[in-house]
Amino acid sequence: MDEVKQLVTDIKNKNLKPIYLLMGEEAYYIDKISDFIENNVLAEEEKGFNQMVLYGRDVTVEDIVGNAKRFPMMADRQVVIVKEAQDLARTIDKLASYAENPQPSTVLVLCYKYKTVDKRKAVYKKIKKSGVVFESKRLYDNQVPDWIRRVLSTKGYKIAPKASQMLVEFLGTDLSKINNELEKLQIILPEGTEISPSHIEENIGISKDYNNFELRKAIGSRNDAKAFKIVNYFGENPKDNPMVVTVSLLFNFFSQLLQLHGMNDKSPRSVASALRVNPYFVNEYLDAARNFPMRKVSGIIATLREFDVKGKGVNSNAVPQADLLKELLVKILN
Repeated sequence: MDEVKQLVTDIKNKNLKPIYLLMGEEAYYIDKISDFIENNVLAEEEKGFNQMVLYGRDVTVEDIVGNAKRFPMMADRQVVIVKEAQDLARTIDKLASYAENPQPSTVLVLCYKYKTVDKRKAVYKKIKKSGVVFESKRLYDNQVPDWIRRVLSTKGYKIAPKASQMLVEFLGTDLSKINNELEKLQIILPEGTEISPSHIEENIGISKDYNNFELRKAIGSRNDAKAFKIVNYFGENPKDNPMVVTVSLLFNFFSQLLQLHGMNDKSPRSVASALRVNPYFVNEYLDAARNFPMRKVSGIIATLREFDVKGKGVNSNAVPQADLLKELLVKILN
């Protein structure tokens, strides 16, 4: 995020490079930087003749180079943006000769999503030397809540840890999807609001009481009644609560507990750092570790592997998801 801010600041200050290679698994920042260049480098009256948006599936590298070598008309520079540039993966190497001596009055932007250009290739090295290479890496699950907090803080909002966890659980690590939901909340809620689990439930439709986060918490505290209540709800709403997701999250949780058992320093700060969890949730992990000894945790991990396969239809004899979840819960809690 800091690298993105610096990039944007440089563009605002007209410290522009002739080539920008925006690549990586996380499309959110690639789109944000590309949109910022598209909207801010040229004045509105200059865009008609000097700004062009191309798509990788529709053009060749030769087409891109031909457009990039043009001179601007009645402006200091032109902007050429190539969206979905990953569709040119097989021929992108041909851009190396242009990257070696790029047109100084052109800002060429390559949006290379969901993958990266081989860093050993000449085209990568030459773009890096003459321009800017930005790699947008996908965030880990544990990094996304902090990203949500930082994004909201720039807009004058706060968010409760549980609320951000609900968003991550429901939407995964897709920052574009999460940002879309955050923007909806900002339209509905006044600036200065602390977004709560109730706000998430009422406006996004994620249940604050019946979700994998609450299931994990109920299991960890050995609240059997609540855990079975949640699992029953999952069984009645399988499309919104797929078993494969539940099993995956529980597997991660018990893997973290196994790691916790092996730690010598179980202070909250050390646990939060080692398990990569928000310090707000550390006590839940410590309670769960007390409720589930290491040997039991090892057995549960093996059980979760078994039910992961069953949940995908292997050796389950078409057993309904609801029944599989109940059976899994019985084995975890007994």
